Amino acid sequence: MASRESDQWLQVRNQGATAGAISVFAANASACSAELGATNGVKAMTSFVARFADEGEADRAWQSGVFGFAPPPPGQLTPGLTRGTSTGLGLSSFTYDRPSVRLASWHRSVFVALVVVSNFDVTTFKAATAAIDPRLN
Repeated sequence: MASRESDQWLQVRNQGATAGAISVFAANASACSAELGATNGVKAMTSFVARFADEGEADRAWQSGVFGFAPPPPGQLTPGLTRGTSTGLGLSSFTYDRPSVRLASWHRSVFVALVVVSNFDVTTFKAATAAIDPRLN
């Protein structure tokens, strides 16, 4: 996972990121070699935030996808996928909610954020996004 994260960070930097932070928590080391959101029964949580020079760069980076997770085209939603203000994270946001994996990606001001949780309940997932969102100002 570390190699993929390093590659993704370089991609985000090439899109204009000037700073970033990533946190990864896992209940078992086996999650460290899995793709984000693909752990088998192991509780894991990853958060990533990048800062850009301006809102335009942040929006373009969010639109193109963070760590391979791009927003769905408007009107093309699948079960468990929500886009926009109904996510609670603003207009430029989407969430994916399935029992074993939950994901949120959003852009606010000059920041882009991504939260991926595996094998956690929806309350824990929402607490994670609620802890990060107010800091993006």
